[in-house]
Amino acid sequence: MHFEALYYAERLNLVNPAGDVALCTLWSKPEAALKIVEEAGIDLSPETSRLAVVTNLYGNGLPQMLRNLLWNPQIRRIVIVGKNLSGSREWLLNFFEHGLEEVEFLGAKAHRIRNTTRTIDGLVLPEHFATKIEFAVFGDIGDAATKISLKDYFDALPTFAACIAARVQPPEIPEPAVTRYPSEARAHTIVRRTPMEAWSELIFRLYRFGHRNMVAKKGTLEGRMELQNIKVIVEQPVEESNETLVAYGFSLEKFRGYQQRILDPNKPADLGYTYGNRLRGYFTQNGDLVDSLVIAGDRLKAKPDSRHAYISLWDNSRDLPEGSNTPCFVTAFFRLCEGKLTLTATFRAHNAMEAWPENLYGLIAIQRFVCERAGLPPGPITVISHSISIDLPSLEKAKRIVDAKETDEVLDPATGKWNPRFDPNGTFTTTYDRTNWELLVEHSFDGMKIGEYRGKTAEEVERKLARDVALSEISHALYLGREIARKEFEMKAEKARAAKSE
Repeated sequence: MHFEALYYAERLNLVNPAGDVALCTLWSKPEAALKIVEEAGIDLSPETSRLAVVTNLYGNGLPQMLRNLLWNPQIRRIVIVGKNLSGSREWLLNFFEHGLEEVEFLGAKAHRIRNTTRTIDGLVLPEHFATKIEFAVFGDIGDAATKISLKDYFDALPTFAACIAARVQPPEIPEPAVTRYPSEARAHTIVRRTPMEAWSELIFRLYRFGHRNMVAKKGTLEGRMELQNIKVIVEQPVEESNETLVAYGFSLEKFRGYQQRILDPNKPADLGYTYGNRLRGYFTQNGDLVDSLVIAGDRLKAKPDSRHAYISLWDNSRDLPEGSNTPCFVTAFFRLCEGKLTLTATFRAHNAMEAWPENLYGLIAIQRFVCERAGLPPGPITVISHSISIDLPSLEKAKRIVDAKETDEVLDPATGKWNPRFDPNGTFTTTYDRTNWELLVEHSFDGMKIGEYRGKTAEEVERKLARDVALSEISHALYLGREIARKEFEMKAEKARAAKSE
């Protein structure tokens, strides 16, 4: 039986296809391992060598390796050498020694190699192999002891015996089945111009990255797709037209009604709380009601740069012990920034599909009230949601919003061209310096040059940009990366022509 690769044939180094030993080099280069094997005096003849194939194993290739081994039962021994940078050595060994366990992976059923963190499809199992594979583990390729150990190992191999086991047709590698994509679930930040632009991106993030959790609610279990501490910044928090809102399934009339209620200090007797009451008619001082919005406006009018315009709606004496029928909107902080009064609001819990847009319009009314009282123009509104989710019954509507997003770039109506989203970190112009043959990336803001980045290669410049967190938008970073690579190609070509003409 001769070795035949079902996967990655172009990446495998065949020695003797009839051999019964495979050499796995982990993260080290197979060519380097072959050189050590040759220097050790180990037989590498295509006709007589016991070594059939040499390949590396970064880790992602493990499913393919297992299927290649199923198809080639003559490989009964695997020698492992090289740098173990990702833990792929333990993944391979533990797969055969301990097998798999069922786990949840990105919201879907999956399998994990026991005693490791490596998730893998569960279609190939250790018991599928006709004979147990023997492993021999040695050190780094550059170690002198490794060369000696390899020589001793091959010299001590038992007499070659032809394989009598039949090939096993392995199952196809399945398409990934996940209900969410990986991200840091507590670190999403969204910056958009208008409320509906911000809400659309919020739904996109939740749908793509949200963790599916089952929670108890009114005696039943409900599913949610949830993120934590998500921050949304609306740069121009003003009411949109009813036509715009209707396109998203909302109503300006309904939002205006909510804006009136959120400023109303009176609480109906049949409600446990209202935001207007908590803001303007709930807390007392010396027997008098505290109107937090009036106080904040007056404080900022007297001292615009005050950092004391901070309002809490949460009442520890009532809300914490009661644990239900408690406000989701918990704090509001007003702060002057660049000549405008910004509002940062925090919500302990948030329903993204319905409550978030309504709450934002309520915040617009709150900000306007305080700004008028303080005599200051309104600035951006930031909404921080400690726990924000989409209920599973709303997923169909959420999917329609997600499917409508074609790109993260912005269409210029004047030119019809898609451009990277505006980056508040600034803009960049890419060229190169012919005197020193260096790439040059100039950093500008509001038309003024504020810095530059130089390097002999695109990689060198990109490292410096990353170090300084010089960009904040993904689409901008991808665009600039392409531009730097293009300029590097042009510079090298011109430099070569100049050298040739000398």
